[in-house]
Amino acid sequence: MTLTVLKPGPLTSVQDLGHGGYAALGVPHGGACDALSLRLANLVAGNDEGAAGLEITLGGVALRFESATTFAWAGAAMPVTLDGIALNPAHRYTAGAGAVLRFGFVVRGARAYLALAGGVAVAPVLGSRSTGLIAGMGGFHGRALRRDDVIECGDAGPRVPGVAIAQAERGEHLRVLAGPDWSQLGHEQQRQLLTTPWQVSPASNRMGMRLTGETLELDAPSLDSHAVMPGCVQLPPSGEPIVLLADAQTTGGYLRPLVVIQADLWRAGQFKPGDTLRFVEVDHRAALAALAAQRDWLARLRYALARGTA
Repeated sequence: MTLTVLKPGPLTSVQDLGHGGYAALGVPHGGACDALSLRLANLVAGNDEGAAGLEITLGGVALRFESATTFAWAGAAMPVTLDGIALNPAHRYTAGAGAVLRFGFVVRGARAYLALAGGVAVAPVLGSRSTGLIAGMGGFHGRALRRDDVIECGDAGPRVPGVAIAQAERGEHLRVLAGPDWSQLGHEQQRQLLTTPWQVSPASNRMGMRLTGETLELDAPSLDSHAVMPGCVQLPPSGEPIVLLADAQTTGGYLRPLVVIQADLWRAGQFKPGDTLRFVEVDHRAALAALAAQRDWLARLRYALARGTA
């Protein structure tokens, strides 16, 4: 099964759930910025939830199916059509040969995920089919998709019953824990960080989401390089935070006052330039409870799909 790229949009790339175990070598985790939506699309399409799919940033994409293909999409709210017929997220569809799938520009959120039955067939690099755009590694020739690229799909797995799943809502906040350098901020700086309505900067990318707002006056000492990972909130000398995303570097020298809880990493991947967000501090118990609830939701989804009752 193949499809041809007619319009690639601002940034469309092959992504899965990323690498694991290579941070010590300086390899970013990578993978989908919103892994929850990729998992959802894959499960609805009948794939393993970690199969490679297409991450569509901001929309504006058109794809032509060259053979009959089953697919599903999830993530950001955007108009999606198949030969002009509107499609819903988290539903499974089958396209005939020659059908054109179009993703309009986002209404809410930042990234949509297209799961194709069998997954996108590209060679794995370091155990992942994700595209490392900065290193030019993995995915489809290590780069974003371009017009006339031809995407191959793997062998489709067993058919699952037709389903329609409700997507999670992003909300306008990110839940955070106090980070390793929280105590290096004064009380007023801590208050500012947690109460300021931060706006997402156009300078954001898959490495990090840069925020603008009430600049914090910093008097903390500079730090030696230390480990960072997706979800770390860095505070550079400019006093404007950076939320690290999937392609984040593995070390950095900025303060790390906050860390986005694991259950909200997908939310961080759905803010686009111009959006506003606030940080909401929670404790470890609440963070663990949120992660357990998310895992329970996925487990119930898998069970419902297996039984055809979703």
